[in-house]
Amino acid sequence: MFSCVMSIYPIFERMKILLIQQKMVGDVLVSSLLCEHIKEHLPDSEVHYLIEEHTRAVVEQNPFVDKIVLFQKEYKTSQSKFYGFLKSVRKENYDVVIDVYGKLESNLIAYFSKAKIKIAYPKWRSKFLYTHHIPIKSRRPGSTFTTIDDRLALLYPIISESLDIQKKPKIHLGQNEMLEAENFLNLQEMSSKKPLIMLGVLGSGESKTYPLKYMAEVIDSIAKETDATLLFNYIPSQEKDARKVYELCNESTRCKISFETFSPDLRKFLALLKCCDCYIGNEGGSTNMAKALDVPTFSIFAPWIDKVGWSTFADDKNISVHVADYFPEKFEKASKKEIKLNTQKLYELFEPGLFQAKLLSFLKTEIFSDQ
Repeated sequence: MFSCVMSIYPIFERMKILLIQQKMVGDVLVSSLLCEHIKEHLPDSEVHYLIEEHTRAVVEQNPFVDKIVLFQKEYKTSQSKFYGFLKSVRKENYDVVIDVYGKLESNLIAYFSKAKIKIAYPKWRSKFLYTHHIPIKSRRPGSTFTTIDDRLALLYPIISESLDIQKKPKIHLGQNEMLEAENFLNLQEMSSKKPLIMLGVLGSGESKTYPLKYMAEVIDSIAKETDATLLFNYIPSQEKDARKVYELCNESTRCKISFETFSPDLRKFLALLKCCDCYIGNEGGSTNMAKALDVPTFSIFAPWIDKVGWSTFADDKNISVHVADYFPEKFEKASKKEIKLNTQKLYELFEPGLFQAKLLSFLKTEIFSDQ
C-alpha cells in the first residue's frame, strides 16, 4: 500500500474537485474509479470529470460523477475558444484539481483553475504548477503495481484512509439500453442457446493490432472448438481491415461470424458487449470496457504496451498474453522506444500456437462449461 502524502492545506469533505483525464477510452474508464473512491471517502464533495466527447459513453450514468466537463476538439485548434474554456474553469472555483493526463492542455487548465490543491505526476516542465507530485511506481521485473495503483496514489493528498485496491471501474447501463440490445440480437436472429463471443479483431492503431493473418488463425481455432456466434468489434473507419480478417478466416469459420451485427454507437455497443459470454482480441479500450461490465476477457497485448501496468484484475476470468511471456530475452535490455520501433518484428514472433493452450483453457472455462 502507498504511504499517505499529507496536504499542506486543510482537507474538508465538502470540496469541489476537478478530475482531468483526456484522450483514450481505456484511460477515461480506469480513471473514473477515482470518482468512486472520492465519493466513498468524501461523500459531500462535488466531483466534475473532464474528458473528451468520444469517451463520454463509458462515464454516462455514473453515479459518482456529478458533472461531465467536455474538452471540445475546437479547443485544440482555436486559442480564443480554449481561453474561453479556461475562464469557465476558473469560474467553477475548484478546491482540488487532479490532473491524471499531465499534458500541456491539462497543465494550463490546472493553472487557470486557481485551486489550492493541485495534484499530478511529476514532470520537469510543470513542477511549479502543482502542489503535490505523486511518482509512478517502478515497473521493474517482479513488480505488481498496475496503472490503477498509480491512479489511486493521486488521491492520497486528500484521502488519508486506506483505499480498496480491489474495487473495479464500472460502466453503468440502464434497463432500457439492455432491453434494446437484446431486441437487436433477436432481430439479427441470434440463437439464445448459442454462446456469444465478441472479437476485438483490430487495435486502436497498427502498432496495437495483432497481425491480421494471426488473428484469423485465432478466430479459426475458436470456431473449431465452440459453436459460438462470433461478433466483430471495430470502428467504422476500420471496416476494410475487419473484412480482411473475415476473408482470411476459413469458410467454416465465416459461417459462424455475424459480421453485420455491429453498432457504431458506443453506448449501444456496450450493451451488446454486456450480452456476450466473453471478449477475445487485441488489448485496449474494449478490454477495459468488458472488465467494467464483468465480461470475461482474453486479451493479446501489443509488444510495446506495459502488460504489468495494464493487465488489471488478472484472474481465471481475465487472461492476457504478451510476446514477452515467451521471448523475455527480447525485452530485458531494450528501451520502450526500441521495443516500439521493433513492434512488427516482435509481432511476427508472436504466433498463435504459443498461447493456444491458454486460449483453449479460457474457452473451456467460459464457454464449454455453459454448453
